[in-house]
Amino acid sequence: MKVNRRTKIVATIGPASESADMIARLIGAGVNVFRLNFSHGTARQHTEVARRIRKQAAIAGKYVGILADLQGPKIRISSFRQDSVELSNGDRFRLDLALGAGEGDASGVGLDYEELCSSVSRGDILLLDDGRIRLRVDDVDTTAVDCTVLVGGKLGSRKGINRLGGGLAAPALTAKDLTDIGSLAEVRPDFVAVSFVSSASDIIQTRDLLGEHQLAPSIIAKIERAEVVADEETLNGILRAASGIMVARGDLGVEVGDAQLIGIQKELISRARRMDRVVITATQMMESMISSSMPTRAEVFDVANAVLDGTDAVMLSAETAVGKYPVEVVAAMADAALGAERQAVARTSRYRLERQFSSAQEAIAMSAIYAANHYGNVRGIACLTESGTTPLLMSRLSSGLPIFALSQRGETLQKLCLCRGVIPLYFDASAFDRSSVEARAIELLVDGGYLQKNESILLTRGSVMGEAGATNIMKILPVSW
Repeated sequence: MKVNRRTKIVATIGPASESADMIARLIGAGVNVFRLNFSHGTARQHTEVARRIRKQAAIAGKYVGILADLQGPKIRISSFRQDSVELSNGDRFRLDLALGAGEGDASGVGLDYEELCSSVSRGDILLLDDGRIRLRVDDVDTTAVDCTVLVGGKLGSRKGINRLGGGLAAPALTAKDLTDIGSLAEVRPDFVAVSFVSSASDIIQTRDLLGEHQLAPSIIAKIERAEVVADEETLNGILRAASGIMVARGDLGVEVGDAQLIGIQKELISRARRMDRVVITATQMMESMISSSMPTRAEVFDVANAVLDGTDAVMLSAETAVGKYPVEVVAAMADAALGAERQAVARTSRYRLERQFSSAQEAIAMSAIYAANHYGNVRGIACLTESGTTPLLMSRLSSGLPIFALSQRGETLQKLCLCRGVIPLYFDASAFDRSSVEARAIELLVDGGYLQKNESILLTRGSVMGEAGATNIMKILPVSW
C-alpha cells in the first residue's frame, strides 16, 4: 500500500528548473505545486512554463498546481556606480531621492520610494539587504535621510529596505502587478499570491481584477509586514478575505526580528487552520542546498517543525530556481516531512469540541475525521466533492489518514493540491448509476494501490449528487474484493 506524504511541497521555477525534463523529474520527486515568481521573467516565459507544467503533470497522471506570485511593492535602494560598496560600522550614509540610477557610492545612494522621508523618524533602524546592513536614522529632510551605519558589509545595488518594527507601507498592487494580472489569462494559475498585503481590501481588489479576466484562482496572502501580525483584527480580516496565507519569513523576519519569528510562525499556522484556510511556510527552508547536495540538520529540523505545527505546504525558492540540486532538495524536503508526519503529535487531532458547526457539510467533515481516527480498520476517507470544501475542512484537523478528494471538476482538484493530507483524484460519479457509485469509488482506490482487501474506507457524499455544498452522508464501507 502506498505511503502518502501529507505535507505538500511548493517549488519555485527558475533557470535551474524550467525545462520540461527537469519539471518532470521534480514532479517525480514530489512537487505538488510550482511557483512562478513574477519578480523575474516575462509574461511569455511564464505562459510557456505553465504549459510545460501541465503537459508533464498529465504525462505523470498527477494533479499539480500552479502558483503565480506577484512581485508587489518591494522598497529598494537604487544602484551604485560600481554595482556595490563596502560600508563600515560608524560610517555616515545618505539615502537621497536626488541621486539617480548608477550615481550611488560609499557616501549615499538613491532610492525608488519617495515616501521614505515622511515614513521614518530620528532613531529608527533601517534594515537593508534582508537585514544584513543596519542603519540608524540621524536626520530627515524632505528629500533625504542621513544615517549612521550600525552593521556594515557589502551593499549591492537594488537591495531592499525595511524598518525594524515595520511601517514602510506602499500599495500591495503596483503598476507591474496590474500588468501581470492582465497576463494571467494565458497562464491560468490555480493560485495567486499577493505580496506585502496590508489589509483585506488588497485581497478583494486582486479578486475583482482577476474576475475582470474571467479568472477565479485561490488567493494567497503573503504575510510580510510587522504591523499586520501585530494587529489581530487586520490579520483576521486578511484571513477571512483570502483562501490562505504564506508565512513569508524573509521580509517578515527582517521587520520583527528572528527571535520573534518562530512564535509568529506557529501562531499564523494555527490561526489559518482554525479559520479553515491553507497555509504555506516559506523562505530559506533548505537554503544550503542551493550549493550543497545535502541539507543541514538545522534545515531538516526547520521543515519538520513547520510540519508538526500543521502547515499545509513548505516552499522552496532559490533552492529549485537557481540551485545546483533541485531534484535532490525536493527529495530531502519530502523525507523531512515524512519523518515528522510519523510522530504521534502530527496525527493527533485537536477536535473543535467548543465549536458549533455552521452546516451539515462541516458537521459531516469533522465527524468523519473523528470516526476515522478512532476506528482502526479505516485506511482513508473518500470525499465525493464538487467545490472541494469538505476535504478542505477535513484537512484542518490532524490525522494520519489520507483524504481522497474524488471529483470530475478539474479546477477543484487543482486547488486541492495545496491542502495537507488531500489526494486529488479524477472520478466522474455521473458516469455510473447511483446504486454503483460507491462500489466504483472503492474500485478506483483499490486499483490505484490506496486500499487493500479486508480494509475499510470512510466515504462522504451528498444525497443530491453533483451539487456543491450538499455533503450530508457518511458511510464506512468494507473492501470485499
